[in-house]
Amino acid sequence: MTLAVRYTRARTLDTAPALSAPPGPGEVELAPAYVGICGTDLHIFHGDMDARVAAPAVLGHEMSGRVVRVGPGVEGWRPGDSVTVMPLRWDGSCPACRAGHRHICRHLDFIGIDSPGAMQQRWTVPASTLVRLPDSLPLDQGALVEPTAVAVHDVGRAGVRDGERVVVVGGGPVGVLIALVARAAGADVRVVEVNAHRRLLAEDLGLTAWDPAAHDIPELVARWTGDAGADVAFEVSGAAGGVDTAVEVLGARGRLCLVAIHPRPREVNLHRFFWRELTLVAARLYDRSDFEQAVTLVADGTVPGQRLISKVVPLTEASAAFEALESGGDVMKILLDCATAPRGAAV
Repeated sequence: MTLAVRYTRARTLDTAPALSAPPGPGEVELAPAYVGICGTDLHIFHGDMDARVAAPAVLGHEMSGRVVRVGPGVEGWRPGDSVTVMPLRWDGSCPACRAGHRHICRHLDFIGIDSPGAMQQRWTVPASTLVRLPDSLPLDQGALVEPTAVAVHDVGRAGVRDGERVVVVGGGPVGVLIALVARAAGADVRVVEVNAHRRLLAEDLGLTAWDPAAHDIPELVARWTGDAGADVAFEVSGAAGGVDTAVEVLGARGRLCLVAIHPRPREVNLHRFFWRELTLVAARLYDRSDFEQAVTLVADGTVPGQRLISKVVPLTEASAAFEALESGGDVMKILLDCATAPRGAAV
């Protein structure tokens, strides 16, 4: 018997037996080792995505694990290989795909949202989604490759260049990863975050973090930049106040990169965009090159994965892990340990 964590209705998860069939043509069966819980998973947990997610649904798309079996026609993979998964399937024929933007396919299957995800002890996926991990990379850190790929894509969309001043509004997991990737690109970075634990972690990683409840952030940015304003701001908070701050701190021809998922329309100071000739870009997901760069950044320590992992809990404690993240306490990234089976379970 293998187990899977399933979303059944708002704020309700269960752990149920899952059947494991042999992988079909072009497929690979994996044994997930670690699965991260992300903000999108929390949106699903709250019931905010019930129109899209068909319950009962197995969640999870930030993962690492090993190949167990390969299906007919699969080459280049063998049992025991360390992998992560780029959890995207596209149709290849819609206008976005034909334009080369397959990651925003009009009919995209985001695996772990639109189809069963990684929060289970056996998981079958298309071999085309696999991304190899170095054997030297611990699998718990390998589970951070997917969110790091998000950050790599975000920094690329914003066009961050060496020497630029960057403000990241929101210092959760993706915000800190964006700050680390932007710093690696040569930027001078500031993180704006209300949570004291997350600010302290950012500072421990060598980043400067500001508390918006204690400081006038636009004034701090003005002093820091000699009144020029930031070159780039990332909105990662998902809050109306975060949008206002990200717009306000930008200097002439600054770029605002929208990363957070905002569940409702927000008011935006368009006069500021007009007056300073600002640019707004959005960043969604990633492509394979982002994933490959993310593997390098995690493997070489540019992204210090171990320091970002707050705790690791068994798969059977998924509900408590979701609630801990929801509380916004002293946590950054929580991983589910899929490999540790409960007594009596065969994996």
